[in-house]
Amino acid sequence: MTDIATTPVRPPHKNPATGTKQRPGWELPVVGLTVALPPAALLVAIPLAWGHGVAVTDLVLLLVLYVVSGLGITVGFHRLFTHGSFTANRPLRIALAVAGSMALQGPVIRWVADHRKHHAFADAEGDPHSPWRYGESPAGLIRGFWHAHMGWLFEREQASTRRWAPDLIADRDLVWVHRLFPVIAVGSLALPGVIGGLVSMSWFGFLTGMLWGGFVRVFLIHHVTWSVNSICHIVGERPFETRDKATNFWPLAIFSFGESWHNLHHADPKCARHGVDRGQLDSSARVIRWFEQAGWATNVRWPDDHRIERRRKPTAA
Repeated sequence: MTDIATTPVRPPHKNPATGTKQRPGWELPVVGLTVALPPAALLVAIPLAWGHGVAVTDLVLLLVLYVVSGLGITVGFHRLFTHGSFTANRPLRIALAVAGSMALQGPVIRWVADHRKHHAFADAEGDPHSPWRYGESPAGLIRGFWHAHMGWLFEREQASTRRWAPDLIADRDLVWVHRLFPVIAVGSLALPGVIGGLVSMSWFGFLTGMLWGGFVRVFLIHHVTWSVNSICHIVGERPFETRDKATNFWPLAIFSFGESWHNLHHADPKCARHGVDRGQLDSSARVIRWFEQAGWATNVRWPDDHRIERRRKPTAA
């Protein structure tokens, strides 16, 4: 049964050197546009759909690009680049970095630095996006939920990439993908428009393709990913021992490609599969298995029964 996490948070980290730096002032307006434009586009797309319907091409673009960019985040940015859950050959590394960049959640090295810092200080002082930042009162949790979901994106301080992702800075391929993020982001929005326009041979098809396959798709990916930061640290089950309040929240499992089995992930961050119990769908792990079978992925850290059971709470056994 899903419930509110109530385990006490570990004491705040005493080391003030949490690896942060001041972000340049021009970034905040860009972040604001990236966050605001997708829901604004959704408000345009809905009345258009009401009056004209949604073309099959637009729905296919939405689904395909959601899967590609979503798996780029979960398999690439998260399990590969952040945690090293497996080793990928060079073409796969580049492809996953590009695919993740298409989700418009920031360039790859920045994303990884933020997430590694989150794990280092999870739900304690220094965590970039803990929903428990303002306490456990109802008002504090409401404020904390907003902060964890998207408010943290507008903080002046950000994780230092040199402190938290030096290995990625040393990777020339990833540095190039990181620098090309603005180009990839624009292409991620324009590509479905171009395809929609060519299929329908109309400017209207270009508009709706960009709306559904571009902006609406980004809106969905944004809020599913952010829900792992917010919901999956407040509501859900906690069958495994962790130092924080990470939970498993099954309703998000399909849409997040298995990322919402978040309690196990925090108990064993390098594990390539997050949904380790029977019936826990984890499509990201399935994709990693396909990569392994194709010979593109090696050194995959699959769940070890002994290691998993040592982390399981006695009452959950």
